[in-house]
Amino acid sequence: MVNTNIEEIKQDNEHVYDRQKELKLLDESKEGVKGLVDAGLTKVPKIFIHDKIHEHNNKQTSSTNLSIPIIDLGPLFTNPTSSSSRLEIIKKVKYASEKWGFFQVVNHGIPFTVLDEMIDGVVRFHEQDTEMKKEFYSRDSGKRVYYNTNFDLFVTPAVNWRDTLSCVMGPQPLDPQKLPTVCRYIFLMYSLIFKCLF
Repeated sequence: MVNTNIEEIKQDNEHVYDRQKELKLLDESKEGVKGLVDAGLTKVPKIFIHDKIHEHNNKQTSSTNLSIPIIDLGPLFTNPTSSSSRLEIIKKVKYASEKWGFFQVVNHGIPFTVLDEMIDGVVRFHEQDTEMKKEFYSRDSGKRVYYNTNFDLFVTPAVNWRDTLSCVMGPQPLDPQKLPTVCRYIFLMYSLIFKCLF
């Protein structure tokens, strides 16, 4: 069943634009971007339109050979007592975080089959019935498991076309009952492997 808020977002997109109202409707629907698509949205709401894209597309860009920083954790496994290996990795993570904002981790020890199943589990979560997902919808980033659309929904100049399932794997074990059923097993498996490795 289509939520009234989703219908209102679709209608508001065609009339007077009230950004705060549109953001609030999207958030209160707890259906996210996928809810808009599932409701038959035919036009992208203004909250998702990035004005800077038009500006960027008009500028000439030059081709450069940039590569994403790669952090190799292999030395942690081959020489676990080496403090110099550990410090070198920390230095690389710090640099990549400050200068790039992201990096790729290789030789981390987590099997590719587990990583693939994690992706499949998250897809299953997003593809399930909306009412099941709503249980996990929250703006509280202090929770260990939550789902929402755009963590910065009310402060960003343009909303990103995404929904996110977040699961914080910390030193304390996850409570299985607080995990979505459709991906519970693989989240617990990943958490166990992660804890054993690190």
